[in-house]
Amino acid sequence: MTSTVGLMGKKLGMTHIFDENGNSVPVTVVQAGPCPVVQVKQTDKEGYSSIQVGYESIAKHKLNKPLQGHFVKAGVAPTRHLVEFHISSEDGNFEVGQNLTVTLFQAGQAVDIQGEPIGKGFMGATKRHHFGRGPMSHGSKSHRIPGSIGAGTTPSRVYKGLKMSGRKPNKYATVKNLTVVGVDAERNLLLIRGATPGATGALLKITPNLKVGK
Repeated sequence: MTSTVGLMGKKLGMTHIFDENGNSVPVTVVQAGPCPVVQVKQTDKEGYSSIQVGYESIAKHKLNKPLQGHFVKAGVAPTRHLVEFHISSEDGNFEVGQNLTVTLFQAGQAVDIQGEPIGKGFMGATKRHHFGRGPMSHGSKSHRIPGSIGAGTTPSRVYKGLKMSGRKPNKYATVKNLTVVGVDAERNLLLIRGATPGATGALLKITPNLKVGK
């Protein structure tokens, strides 16, 4: 069984490489790790098994006192981000202070990438919800307006949940079944085929996809 432990990384941008057949392959370059293990949680104490890893070094004074104490107890340099990965007995043993690197992955492996998409800002109902437009002929006053949002006397209010204008959400999204094309252990780089969520510089969570090939 492949390990369920992954890495945190930063999206550096997109480029393309050529495979052995000379085909151009679009790839996203991700600077992943090294991620130090800050805490190992066990079933008999915390109720579940996982490891807590950090990413991106930060000055100690920029953290609050509880987090400062958390890193001091672990004997690990402070990091800006903390994330947990659930583990099983098949994943092996992890120790506090251990560094996880891109060597966790290999070329040809399927991964899932989680990140925060690019926000598109405020937009109208036609673009936001893919509404059809009204007549475009002269005299029409309903080219791209949403139309009626409810009756008058009854119910004398607007129902909640109507599809209206608003800000396009930029909540976390996951792109599954992407393929690792290359691993550069010296520079902590992963080359992942295709596009990943977020703009350049976005924080990404990379985890192995265990369902591929089953």
